[in-house]
Amino acid sequence: MRLTAHRPVAVLVVSVCALLTAAPASAATAVARQQATPALAQSPPSNSCAYRSVPAPPVDTSEQPPPGKSAPAPLPVPERPVGGPRLSECGDVLPDKAAALPKQIAAASWIVADLDTGAVLAAHDPHGRHRPASTIKVLTALTALQELSPETTITATKEDTGRECTCVPLVTGGKYTVRQLVRAMLMKSGNDAAYALARTTGGQGGVEEGLKKMNSLARSLGALDTRAATPNGLDGPGMSTSAYDLALIYRAAMRNPDFAEAVKTRQMVIPGQNGKPDVDVFNDNKLLANYAGALGGKTGFTDDAKHTYVGAASKNGRRLVTVVLFTPKQPVEAWQQGARLLDYGFAMKPDVKPVGQLVERAPGENGVQTTGQAKPDGAAGDGLDPSAAPTAFGNVGGPLTVVAGVLGLMGLLLYLRKKKAKRARAMAAR
Repeated sequence: MRLTAHRPVAVLVVSVCALLTAAPASAATAVARQQATPALAQSPPSNSCAYRSVPAPPVDTSEQPPPGKSAPAPLPVPERPVGGPRLSECGDVLPDKAAALPKQIAAASWIVADLDTGAVLAAHDPHGRHRPASTIKVLTALTALQELSPETTITATKEDTGRECTCVPLVTGGKYTVRQLVRAMLMKSGNDAAYALARTTGGQGGVEEGLKKMNSLARSLGALDTRAATPNGLDGPGMSTSAYDLALIYRAAMRNPDFAEAVKTRQMVIPGQNGKPDVDVFNDNKLLANYAGALGGKTGFTDDAKHTYVGAASKNGRRLVTVVLFTPKQPVEAWQQGARLLDYGFAMKPDVKPVGQLVERAPGENGVQTTGQAKPDGAAGDGLDPSAAPTAFGNVGGPLTVVAGVLGLMGLLLYLRKKKAKRARAMAAR
């Protein structure tokens, strides 16, 4: 009878033991699921967002890594798009009741945004990944201007002057200031100037260290689609950016007065070096000469990147930036597509609800998740949202809470059983 009377208590004890045994396994399972889910959730269908993680296949051998080295894995794709949920859309991203888009916009990806507020007014596949070509020189310039004084003197080396041109051209052994090189690089797209700046920015580590600093700056700004493989924009293994990222980087660069002055300079003269004549440098950005209120910009082209462009203009107290990527030269040139997109943005009412936002800093600080692909070069952490990381309570505390509840129930049942037995003895004594 006594064994039968305490059978519920025995069952509870067995249940508690089972829960205690299962708790560690449950916690481990929860951790595994949280670590595995992001990678699984971010595998888009093959027919969706063709440029979500990598640019189009190259048409030449420019991206083949050197012998003994392998190409870097694609950059992680944020699970929540930087700048707002609508910016993950692959087609036209327009505000409500938007006017019809300009004709002859052939770019695979484009964006138009407010240079001051960061409001994204309209876009097309803004996070689609493409090669930047020479528009990456905006990042090269910004990195150099943050790392070096504009008056710093740089002596050009044979490594700098031996680059595939377009070139300033620099003279081996010639001495130039950072300010001169930044202007020559942005105005004439000087590849030799880009290497001289990146090499000096990298210090003892040279160009490779300069590239690391460029990529670190891009990540800190929130340009998570961007990896510079070369400082001049010639294609290299792993090179990528997006229209969103270039608008973000250009916005940051325009806050630097030396950069803002450089991109709007029409003409300059670099004094001759080592017996060579002076060099006349002209700005190759046609927007400056053909668009009222133009503030400057940067053009680009490679066989793999096709034509690219980033530029800005001011009208009626508003400043807008536009980017076009991966476009043919026909039916109109990249800068002309940019001009039409600027017109489209200026025609919008100032109070139009934006479709997204150019962020001020890396959104990873606010918990943006990334897929389980490779980390950016030199990045720390696993790219997971800190708020979704396993916690002691979430993975282990739950089972412990159940156990505590069961133990409490056992105590209550024992108390009631003792009270009932005491009452029965009292009744029997009567």
